[in-house]
Amino acid sequence: MPVTQNKVVTPQTPRSSSGVVTGANTNYTDTPTNTVEIFAAGPDGARVSKITAISRQSTGATELQLFRDHNGLGTTRRFFMSKVMPAVAVSTSTGQAPVDFGVSDANPLILAANEKLYGGIGIAGGVVFTVEGANF
Repeated sequence: MPVTQNKVVTPQTPRSSSGVVTGANTNYTDTPTNTVEIFAAGPDGARVSKITAISRQSTGATELQLFRDHNGLGTTRRFFMSKVMPAVAVSTSTGQAPVDFGVSDANPLILAANEKLYGGIGIAGGVVFTVEGANF
């Protein structure tokens, strides 16, 4: 949908996306290793209202990393947010609470046209990142 100047544009298309990160990243430059695309904004941008991560295997405590790819080409991914996931022993008889990055309707993350988000982890494992939002 083309955006009209001087008009309020609200999110149009609800979306959710996810990605699984398995390899460790210890590189905080613009070319991190072992990151996975977890969300891509549409041609008019997007408003992200939730980002969570949960482990799908037992692991020690690890840093969860988020990177922004402002132009959507994947060549420059800038580190901008992280949280710590505590050590977890995945079991069929216990639950685990997803790590919440603090993005919400009251504190949204605004993405430019075609901007992408990537997830990374500090130690190898299996972490599922989930992103909810809407394209403009």
